[in-house]
Amino acid sequence: MNEGLPRARTLGVPLSVGSFKEHVELMGAWGRAHRSAYVCCVNVHMCMEAHNHADLAQVLENADLATADGMPMLRTMNGFHNLQQERVAGNDLMPALMAEAEREGLSIYLYGGKQDVLDIIVSRARSQYPKLRMAGTWSPPFRPLTPEEMDADAARISESGAHIVLVSLGCPRQERWMAAQKGKVPAVMVGVGGAFLLYAGMDTRAPKWMRDASLEWLYRFALEPGRLWKRYLVTNTSFMWLYAKAKVGRMFGGT
Repeated sequence: MNEGLPRARTLGVPLSVGSFKEHVELMGAWGRAHRSAYVCCVNVHMCMEAHNHADLAQVLENADLATADGMPMLRTMNGFHNLQQERVAGNDLMPALMAEAEREGLSIYLYGGKQDVLDIIVSRARSQYPKLRMAGTWSPPFRPLTPEEMDADAARISESGAHIVLVSLGCPRQERWMAAQKGKVPAVMVGVGGAFLLYAGMDTRAPKWMRDASLEWLYRFALEPGRLWKRYLVTNTSFMWLYAKAKVGRMFGGT
C-alpha cells in the first residue's frame, strides 16, 4: 500500500478515503516535493475496465491515490463501508489544483488533448489564476506511443520543472501512461480525463441535481447517443451485476 490516505476497497478498487481538501493538499505536497506519483479518478467505466483487464487493475492497485470520481462508485463506497466520503472528481480537481498551485507557488503542466484546447486552457487559467505558473503543454499523437516518445515525454516534463501534471488522454490510456511514467516524471500526475474540454468551454457538465442523483451518465448519453449507447448499455449493466453480487456477498458474510 502506498503512503498517503487510507483506502476502502470497493468492488475490487482501493479507493482513497479523505475530504476533497485533503486530497488536493496531499497532491500539492507531493508536487512540491517532486515526488513521482499518479492519481486515478475512478468512475464506473474505469472500474469495469479494471475488472476486464488485469493490467489496468494493477495500475489502480499501484496508484498513489484512486479517488471516487463517479457517483455510483461513491455511493457504493459509502454504503459498503459506512462512510461519508466526498466525491473527488477530475472535473473538480483540475481547477482546485490550479488554485492550490497558485497559492503554493507550484507549476502546472498540461499533457494530452489537442493543441487548440490546450491554448484555450492556458489563456483562461492566466485570467482566472494570474499568478499560476504554467510549466508547459504537450499534445501527443492519438496513437500508441513508442518507447522513445515515452522517454521524450518524461524528459520534457522533467526539464520543465513541473510540480503537477494534469493528464487528459481518456480512460484507460491516461492511467496506463501515468503508471508507465512513474519513477521517470518527477511530479504528481493526475488523470483528469474530460476536464480539459470542460475547462476550455468545449463541453458541458450535467446539472448538479443530476450529478447528485447519479444521472450524469444520462446527461452524457443525451448529448452523444451514437457514440455512448453501447458503452453505457454494456458498462452500466455489468456494473449493476457486479454491485449486486458484491451486495449479496456482504449480506452473507463476505467482505
